[in-house]
Amino acid sequence: MRTKKDLKFDEQIDREIEKARSKFSQYLMSNAKWVRLIDKLVENADQILKIQFKKVQHDTIGELFIDKDMTFGFDYWQEGVEECNSLGGPLAFKEIEYLIFPKKVDGDQPLEQDLSFMEALIKSVGHFDLEIAPNRIQLNCYRA
Repeated sequence: MRTKKDLKFDEQIDREIEKARSKFSQYLMSNAKWVRLIDKLVENADQILKIQFKKVQHDTIGELFIDKDMTFGFDYWQEGVEECNSLGGPLAFKEIEYLIFPKKVDGDQPLEQDLSFMEALIKSVGHFDLEIAPNRIQLNCYRA
């Protein structure tokens, strides 16, 4: 059960998010578009090696964890994802400034993510604001 303290904390976080979002002129992702994208990523989780994200509130880069066992209504919902990220806690879609799909994946073995596959996968969902470079794909969620 949520306490009054929890609700006040949530309200404070919402205010911080809205303040950070105010520096952007355009929000490029609806919640419905996010759900379609997450659905497609989950369907292809075995091909996705790494997804990073940046929150609008700060400059820290986190990692989004997608796996084939994620389900709508539990691990992700209409407005965000549960604790499927390296920064911990729930992550509202409106908090995400951009996603990064890097080519090189950190780890014990030198793994590379197939960026051509990632680009085709993303584009199969719909139109997105993508910055494509040899070493990564960045999916922008806001425009300044």
